[in-house]
Amino acid sequence: MKQLVLASSNPGKLREFNALLEPAGIEVLPQSTFSIPDADEPHATFIENALAKARHASRLSGLPALSDDSGICVRALDGAPGVRSARFASETSGGAPLERAVQDRLNNDKLVALLSGQSDRHAHYYCVIVLVRHADDPEPLVADGAWQGEIIDSPRGANGFGYDPYFRLPDLGVTSAELDPAQKNAISHRGKAMRRLLARIKEGI
Repeated sequence: MKQLVLASSNPGKLREFNALLEPAGIEVLPQSTFSIPDADEPHATFIENALAKARHASRLSGLPALSDDSGICVRALDGAPGVRSARFASETSGGAPLERAVQDRLNNDKLVALLSGQSDRHAHYYCVIVLVRHADDPEPLVADGAWQGEIIDSPRGANGFGYDPYFRLPDLGVTSAELDPAQKNAISHRGKAMRRLLARIKEGI
């Protein structure tokens, strides 16, 4: 397996997956290469959404497809935003999709506002990665990973994307956005999940 299509249009995810898979000699192509639109994500669980996206991308590209569904889960909000992390504040404005930077800002503003006055700031990132060899693969490879932290009120750091500037790692005293890409990939939810998936690929499963 030398080439995969990534079932995402998120440039941050593409960078991270390329960095994680390059050592294994696997090239990751964004689904935009094949003019594949984003799949619907109607499900209540990360794994169902990830599988739907992977099958969609594989069916339209004819290649094995890799997908993740990930998000941030906040204890004081009963696990929200969870599977709705990317569209927590809103998905559209006047019928048009919001630019990712604008959506990220609105998402973070909403999260911080909801946690105002809360003493419990514990949160974790969660990621499920699915690899299908073909669209109807009956045995998709699945791996997951979690990353513990807490939500802060003011952003710190210029790296990462999404909630990273507000996701502080107490043991390190920095936010995810203050880590360089290699540091983040070594300890993040997505890095953990990908290493588990690569182990399964190497086993030939």
